Amino acid sequence: MHLGSPLNAYNRCMTHRGFASDNNAGIHPDILQAIIAANEGHVLAYGDDPYTQRAVDAFKRHFGDDIAVYFVFNGTAANTLGLAAVTRSYNAVICAVTAHIHCDECGAPEKFTGVKLLTCETPDGKLTVERIQQHMHGFGDEHHIQPRVISITQSTELGTVYTVDEIRALADYAHVHGLLLHMDGARICNAAVALDLPFHAFTRDAGVDVLSFGGTKNGLLGGEAVVFFPPRVSAADFKFIRKQGMQLASKMRFIGAQFEALLCGDLWQRNAANANAMARRLADRVRDVVEIAYPVQANAVFAIVPKRCIAALREHSFFYEWADFDAERVIVRWMCAWDTTAEDVDGFAALVRRVVSIAR
Repeated sequence: MHLGSPLNAYNRCMTHRGFASDNNAGIHPDILQAIIAANEGHVLAYGDDPYTQRAVDAFKRHFGDDIAVYFVFNGTAANTLGLAAVTRSYNAVICAVTAHIHCDECGAPEKFTGVKLLTCETPDGKLTVERIQQHMHGFGDEHHIQPRVISITQSTELGTVYTVDEIRALADYAHVHGLLLHMDGARICNAAVALDLPFHAFTRDAGVDVLSFGGTKNGLLGGEAVVFFPPRVSAADFKFIRKQGMQLASKMRFIGAQFEALLCGDLWQRNAANANAMARRLADRVRDVVEIAYPVQANAVFAIVPKRCIAALREHSFFYEWADFDAERVIVRWMCAWDTTAEDVDGFAALVRRVVSIAR
């Protein structure tokens, strides 16, 4: 949760790379060049173009020829419309209390699907079978909301990463009980690098049914995808859901061109690997002066910092206060991106060390 985001502090440091969010990074030059290259001549609109087809083919190479993939503008749409495709208004979606669909989408999943979100407290952002069992009741009771989907985030909102076994355990439990497993993959590239696995190994092979595949946080101008894995789900009606949800891009080629550039080579991997490595570097350089709140497994560092240090640190780089830890300290989030450099990290880490040491 964002407890503070003063605009003035951000504006003072917006001219250089900071640690507020991987959304704040620019477009990777290869992605920008792909957009420029796609800006030649006329092609059919609404996805009936060669750029979109090549992007779809790229997804199929990563996930399998039998998948269905649809492009949308942003992550909230990918999550909301993906859930809309597999739920009815009397259903419930079980998620972590920290889940983006619960905390950061302004009620969009509830508004546009009618579903109820049932949340679980977690110490690390990750659901387990034991944690979701509190909501697994009332099946067939017309007076009770009907659980239909378990939604997990990979990597999680706290920067942790589900293992394949953890995902498979949730998927197996869901399927035995007639539920589906949805993955919010806003930072799926960071998770793949952290696990050192291909995408399919911890998604469809582990039992995921619906995937929101994120690109914006990993160097794209803007573009996300909704991926459906057979056999438990059908995407037959999703083209209508996407259109009605105002997410059908007329100039789809510019989204397709971005994903083609990201996924046809190793750009997705290089971008995510840099972001993850810079997060580890930052944590390693400050952990002797601040406590690291959660394991640093992807591209996020959550640190426990004295409240009186926040203003001085924000003079260098804006970042979000995530939650109060106690009366004197706050948990802050520092995000690294595809373009974060070692110099960025070392400069900020030196400031953290100096400011926190003085405050002690």
